[in-house]
Amino acid sequence: MRLPGWFAEHIQPTPAENALRVSTLELFFDLVFVFTITQLTTLLVDGFAGDAAAPAAGALRVLLVFGVIWWMYSGYAWLTNTVPPARPARRVLILLGMAGFLIMALAIPTAFDGGGIAFAFGYLIIVLVHAGLFLQATASFVRVLPFNLVGTALLFTAAFFDGTVAHLLWGAAVILLWVSPYFIGQKGFTLHPAHMVERHGLLVIVALGESVVAIGLGAHGSAGPAVLIAAVLGLALASCLWWAYFGGDDEVAAEHALMRAEVVSRTRLILGAYFYAHIPLLVGIVAIAAGVKTALSHPLDPFHLAPAVTMAAGVTLFMAGDALYRRVLAMPALRLRTMAAVAAPLTILLGLVSALAQLAALVALLGTVLVAERARQLSPRQ
Repeated sequence: MRLPGWFAEHIQPTPAENALRVSTLELFFDLVFVFTITQLTTLLVDGFAGDAAAPAAGALRVLLVFGVIWWMYSGYAWLTNTVPPARPARRVLILLGMAGFLIMALAIPTAFDGGGIAFAFGYLIIVLVHAGLFLQATASFVRVLPFNLVGTALLFTAAFFDGTVAHLLWGAAVILLWVSPYFIGQKGFTLHPAHMVERHGLLVIVALGESVVAIGLGAHGSAGPAVLIAAVLGLALASCLWWAYFGGDDEVAAEHALMRAEVVSRTRLILGAYFYAHIPLLVGIVAIAAGVKTALSHPLDPFHLAPAVTMAAGVTLFMAGDALYRRVLAMPALRLRTMAAVAAPLTILLGLVSALAQLAALVALLGTVLVAERARQLSPRQ
């Protein structure tokens, strides 16, 4: 499929052999996308204030919303990898896609309570813009479009229901989208490794920045000693996550791993490492941000069970996602990180004593793991 005339001339894909780096427009796009992450953190925190069932319901809704938006974010990352926004026509369409993400983000707090139509409408905009650009790059995308449209239809349908039926329809949309690569196949996508690695690295940085914003929101303007200590610990925890993901020049190793693979294998590696493995990484950041935000409100008070579990689960998810990411790309597995993922839930017991105590324990756990890894790397026996 090709659009005629001037428009088609301005949206031809970049040749696969050309080097490609992330543009400022893509970073701008990611800032809008991470606003949806902020909304998910708020949705999770709001669930802590409800009855006993509210935290579980809030966590389920976060997972469902994240499931559908992450699919289309990844679609746009693949899109700009093939059709970079270097010309006015492309940029206008990318900006229109950003508007769709903004509409979705604003609708997230009420997506299951009357705002489902607005969310689905924003999603439809994103799907149509994505299709319009991607069809110019590869005819293979024709196989993706029906899955995206059916997923959007499920979201529109869910808007007319509530409770279990709505959740089941959302779940069906997530499953349909996530399994679609196995029905579509991965042939026909010639992806630029450097761009894909850089794009997701920047996304993780922006998401970690959102977790730092949660520190300020959780403090509510207070500057007492306990709040300041908790704020510094929250920053230290985010810094440990940064170090785990970026601290060992892993982006270079990831890029080389992708460049060594032939085209079809490279596409599968990118799907495994940058779509599936980054799901627990990003959900983990959302959960940690929700926990830190709650801890800053009353750092010396005992955590309720829900935020204590959420913050520990966030660390477990992040470290497990990091381990999966490394495994897919055949990078060093770093077993200590897997041990940290297993050990993080033990800090829940400290959280039931004091939110500050659990936060300190998680920082100590990750800090010890990172220091031990560095010591092993510098050991003459290694």
